[in-house]
Amino acid sequence: MNPQTSTRRMANPERRQAILDTAGPMFAARGYFATRLGDVAEAMGVTKPVVYRHFDSKRELYLAILRRHEDDLPAFTQDLDPSRVTNLDQLAELLDGWLDYVAVHPYAWQILFRDRTADEGIETVRGEVSDRAREVLVPLVAASAAPRAEVESTAEFLRSGLVGLVLWWIDHPRTSKAMIHATATRLVAQILRQEKGE
Repeated sequence: MNPQTSTRRMANPERRQAILDTAGPMFAARGYFATRLGDVAEAMGVTKPVVYRHFDSKRELYLAILRRHEDDLPAFTQDLDPSRVTNLDQLAELLDGWLDYVAVHPYAWQILFRDRTADEGIETVRGEVSDRAREVLVPLVAASAAPRAEVESTAEFLRSGLVGLVLWWIDHPRTSKAMIHATATRLVAQILRQEKGE
């Protein structure tokens, strides 16, 4: 390969990851319909057939981005002991890792929870990702002081509240992560520490 070539050849998994990383912010900024695979290829400095080698269509690429972040969701709580969810240090650590992820992948939250310019099938997948996010929170809520009958609804309240908070953060980039972290930790801790019901 010519050493002067500006775009180095990448192994297939690396190339696929690069396509996902390039396309995500573009979908978030422009929406589904306004983003073309040719735009993604141009932004990467490759030809459109290179993108098609990894994704048969724009829809497949978009769904791959959604699924990637769905697969990442359990990682935020996998090392957390649910019985210690009301421990402020553990809760702060959990939220710190999640906010770091948001800071690196802000487009994921915009695509998942803001962009509504796609077809019904994609909307279904968005709903599945939201359901998965709630499911991840359910064991933590169940181990907290939340009334048993309100575990799932409390998990949904936390999910939607945290999503709203990070979307606001994305829109107000001058707001520090420390402030967002303090807000999230304080409010989530208050919710999970309420007197236990039967």
